[in-house]
Parts: sequence; structure tokens; C-alpha cells
Amino acid sequence: MAENLVIVESPAKAKTIGRFLGKGYKIEASMGHIRDLPKSQMGVDIEHNFEPKYITIRGKGDLISKIKKEAKNANKVYLATDPDREGEAISWHLANLLDIDESDKCRITFNEITKNAIKSAIKSPREIDMNLVDAQQARRVLDRIVGYKISPLLWRKVRKGLSAGRVQSVSTRLICDREEEIEKFVAEEYWSIIAKLTEPKAKAQFEARFHGTVNEKIELKNGQQVDKILEDIKNVEFIVNKIKASEKRKTPAPPFITSTLQQEAARKLGFTTKKTMMVAQQLYEGIDVKGVGALGLVTYIRSDSTRIASEAQQEARTFIREKYGEKYIPEEIRIFKNKSASQDAHEAIRPTHINMEPDSIRDSLNNDQYKLYKLIWERFTASQMASAVYDTVSVDIGAGSYLFKANGSKMKFPGFTAVYTEGKDEETEDGEVSIPVLEENEKLGLKKLDPKQHFTQPPPRYTEATLVKALEEKGIGRPSTYAPTITTILARGYVEKEKKFLIPTELGKIVTEIMKKNFQDIVDIQFTAQMEKKLDDVEEGEKRWVDIMKDFYGPFESVLSKAEESIGHVEVPDEVTDIICEKCGRNMVIKSGRFGKFLACPGFPECRNTKAIIEEAGVNCPKCGGKILIKKTKKGKKYLGCENNPKCNFMTWDKPTKESCPQCSNFLVKKFSGKKAQLKCSKEDCGYMREE
Repeated sequence: MAENLVIVESPAKAKTIGRFLGKGYKIEASMGHIRDLPKSQMGVDIEHNFEPKYITIRGKGDLISKIKKEAKNANKVYLATDPDREGEAISWHLANLLDIDESDKCRITFNEITKNAIKSAIKSPREIDMNLVDAQQARRVLDRIVGYKISPLLWRKVRKGLSAGRVQSVSTRLICDREEEIEKFVAEEYWSIIAKLTEPKAKAQFEARFHGTVNEKIELKNGQQVDKILEDIKNVEFIVNKIKASEKRKTPAPPFITSTLQQEAARKLGFTTKKTMMVAQQLYEGIDVKGVGALGLVTYIRSDSTRIASEAQQEARTFIREKYGEKYIPEEIRIFKNKSASQDAHEAIRPTHINMEPDSIRDSLNNDQYKLYKLIWERFTASQMASAVYDTVSVDIGAGSYLFKANGSKMKFPGFTAVYTEGKDEETEDGEVSIPVLEENEKLGLKKLDPKQHFTQPPPRYTEATLVKALEEKGIGRPSTYAPTITTILARGYVEKEKKFLIPTELGKIVTEIMKKNFQDIVDIQFTAQMEKKLDDVEEGEKRWVDIMKDFYGPFESVLSKAEESIGHVEVPDEVTDIICEKCGRNMVIKSGRFGKFLACPGFPECRNTKAIIEEAGVNCPKCGGKILIKKTKKGKKYLGCENNPKCNFMTWDKPTKESCPQCSNFLVKKFSGKKAQLKCSKEDCGYMREE
């Protein structure tokens, strides 16, 4: 009897699904898309309703032949690509390739790769959803037109290799606008006064902050104002005017959606958005768990909904009751409100089996997988737990005609914080603040008045986490676009990363300015958000994708013609360094090439001197004491090597750390042994090693 054929995108997913379906099913992987628009041309017939010209992706001929052969011999073909627009489009292309009728119920979807989910999906196949396909086609065609029409213009006017795109151009603009805010920022002076007080009976110390008078808050703006207040309260008594005790409840954060997962992984784990999605995809598609087999550990990772399936909520409540006790379960099941722009197509990101605690399967995961799975598991578990409860006290303290305030809090019940607390982008004063037991009208002792001068700070530069947050809040892009967008603007050289901050380059500023002057809609935040809403309308069947393209293209074509005439040639200034060209004495400049940045003499073509940019690792060679440099192979892979090469042959692929070896004082490197990270001495004959 012929087998049923199930087609997925990746071998990892195929392996996991194959374990659940067993005999009678053959699983094949398409390795992503099999057809796409050609790279050598725009591939969109604008004159004929923006008809896309799809071609088979180069190198997939043998794979397609194999899939066709398997499909021909199969009893039934199921298309099991990811449950989103991109996955629906891949299934549609496969159906076209395999001559599957549009009315054939061949499409199966599942939010998690577990036995029950897969078995349930096989029992209820559906037709391919052309609304989802059309929404994907609209985005692809729209981005192709923008990219293939504006990019050549930038090549001619600025520099070869540049590109423009709807979401990437807006993202670059946000970073450039923030930099401009920082450059224009004028710091303003302000002051604070802290009174360090004691409660006479218990001799306990605490702090109170200057507020103003009983009737109004006073902003302290200069030293003269502060000196007057200090003089006024020089000999007055500090007396407790009012005490207000209350109970404060703190509710847990909702389970992860794509954007919040990327933000929290950046804050707590130091992951880039690209790395987060790569590791999350591995957890979703399936991990070979010892004693269990291949299993999808988390639900689908591209979601903008905080909705949780009722079965998962009940499982969580049972687990929490057994592990932490009845008091850790909220009286009512938590329902988190989605943002208005949310499509609610999928559940939030959660573990598929809450009973599979991170530490219980650590041996089956590599270090990155363990960290991210632990983060997802803890966030979901905490989201279903009781609120944390704090006893709080607010004290008004009179000092003559002035008022100081002290606020304290003490945890009464940890609730969800026993498992997880959300990270913050900026430092806050969260945590317990102890205030002694006080009585109204009680006189307090004054130990010290501490006036401090401060200056307002400019808005912080974006990090990957805060940029994703801004894109989500402004409705720009969707869960699947955040990571590739950031990767693109870094790769194009529009933005650089300094430590964790995203900083626009001179090239990024120039291109953004050109786009703002000539393609206002493309980099307009509101326009881009509205376009995303229109794509959502296509998915919902409320708009035709061709109509959206027609509405966009007419005005765009007109703007493009004007830009061609109005934009002159733009010179991007090179970054001048203090490194002197040894051949002609000029200051060398930084250039960009296909293998990255390098130093070049500005005297080209008379002087053709170039050299690599030397990046020091900040540690010394364990063999000869020379400086250790961060070097690259021809393929761009980084390694450590000694500056005295070839006399000194020290090199290592391992990452340096700031720690010194306790045995010989040379620097330690981080080395992965199997799936565990180890710290190892860089000196070969030392032998020191420990697990991280």
C-alpha cells in the first residue's frame, strides 16, 4: 500500500513529525521555499496586475525531482509548512509544482510539534488559504518593487551595493532620528536633597527625599535654590506628619510573543534577535530528548498574541499546585489582553510540556538552547501564577514649612517572582526598601542632609531589544520581520553596533536623508504602519492585494521620476584615521569591501596602499607576551592570533574572557565541550579547566 507523503520545510521538523506519525507516512523537507522571484531582475509584471514571475530556486532541481517522484507514488500528499503567511505561500508553491488541485484538502497546520497536535492536524486537513498566500505575495511584490526601483537609484547617486526597503528604511530612520535627538539635546540642571534620618527608639536609619511643601511639589533647578532650603531647615525638627500603610499586588508579565522574547533574550542572555530566532526555531522544530526522542519543546515562535490554549492553562495550574502549592495559583485563570494590532493567529510562545522542566533535560540541550528554553519556560509558568504581594508604607515628614517623603516596601508573598521577574531596559529602583516602624508626630533624628546636582540625560540609543519594542509599538513590520530587518541594516553598513547600542553610520545618515527628501512615504512611520494594516486586511479577505499594489504604485512611480532628476551625485566621506600611510605619508581612511572594512590610502590611484584593520583582544599572548589580535579567515570566521606571527604561532578559535587563570595568570577562553561551556586556560601546558 502506498504511503502518505508529508512535506515540511526542514529536516529537523521532518524527524520530529516522523516519530509521531510512524509507519504509513513518508516525511520530506522542502528546505524552505522552492520558488521565488528571480534575483537578476525585478520579476514583477507591473503592466499585467503586478503578476509575479516565479522561478525555481537554483540548486533545488534534484530535491524537486525527488519530491515529485515521492508525491506521484503517494496515496495522499499533506503540506505541513509553518502556520503563517510564509508557510502558506510555500505550501501553495508546492501544490502548484505537484499539480495538486486548489480544492484539495492537503494543508495541515499545528501550533506545536507534539503527538496530539500532529495527529489532530492529520485528521482535519483543509484547502490552502489563498488570503494568506495573497498577503505574502503582496508583501513580497511590494518589497521587490521598492527595492528594485530605489536601490539602483542609490547605486547611481551614492554608492554601489546599497539597498532600500520599506521596513529597513524606516528602522534606519528611527535610529538616525534618535541620534539627531541626542546630538541636539541640551542638558538641564536639577538637584535632589536626601535626608538621612534615624528613628530614636530603635536607632534604625532610613532615607527621605525632599518633596516641596505640604501644598505643592517643588522642582529643584539650581544650587542657590537648594542653599536657601538648606538654610531654612538648618535648625528645624523632622517630624512624622502622616503614615499610610497599604498592600500592593504585582501581576506577572504575559507569556512571550515574538517581540518580547527577542527583547528579553537580549536583556537577560545577550542574544541578538537573529540568534534568538535561530535557537527558538530549533526548540520549535524538535530536540532529541534523552529517553523520549525527537520532540518540539516550544510552540510556534512567530506570534503576536498572548492567548493561551485552555488545556495548557489547566496543565500549568496542575503543575504549579503540585510544585509550589495551592496559594501560588490565582483564583481565576489569567487572560492577557492583546494589542489592537495583534492578528491572534497563534498562541503565545510557551513550552509544549510544562512538566518538562529545563534542568531535567539540560543534558539534551546545548548551552544556548538551555538558556532560551529556561527563559520561555519560566516566563510562561510565572504568567499562570498568583500575584506577588508587598506591604508598602508611605511617610510624609515635615521639616518646618517643607515636606520630605519616604517610601518603603517589603515582600509579603513572592507569588510568581518565585519563578521569574521581567528584565528592564533601564535601571529602576525596584526591590525592597526598609523603613523602621514609625508613629505619627514622632520626632526623628537627622544624621545628614545630602544635596546632589544632576543633569538631565539625552534619550538612550536603541539596542536591538528597544528597537524591536519601538517597531512593535509603532506597528512597523510583523513578528517574522524584526530579526531580518536588523540583520540587513547592519550588513548594509547603515548602522553599526557599539557594545550593545545601534549607531547610524555616515552612510546611513546620508541614505536616510535622501529617502526623507525624495521618498517621504517609504520612510514615513505612519504610512508604513498603515501598509502593514492593509496587508492584514488582505489576510482577512477584506482587500484584494492587486488593489493595494495599484493604490501604492501610481504615486510611487511619480515620486521615483522626480527623484531621478532632483538627486545629484552624493559623496560619502571616508572615516579618517590617525594611521599614517608608510608609502606616502597621508592619513589612511576606512573603506568597506566584500570582506568587510579595511584601511586604504586616500591617494588612490597614485598610492594603492591598503592594510587590514587591527583589532586587539585586550589580552597578552601566553607564549611570548605579545598582543593578541582578533583576526579573520578569508571566509570571515574570527580567531585569536599573536601579533608576532609568524615568529609566534599561537592561535585559538575559542572566545577570550576577562578572567585570568588562577594557576598561571594567563587569560581564560570559553570552550564548548559537547553541549556544555567550559573555561580553559589559553596556555596549552597549564591544563586548568572548569565548567562555566
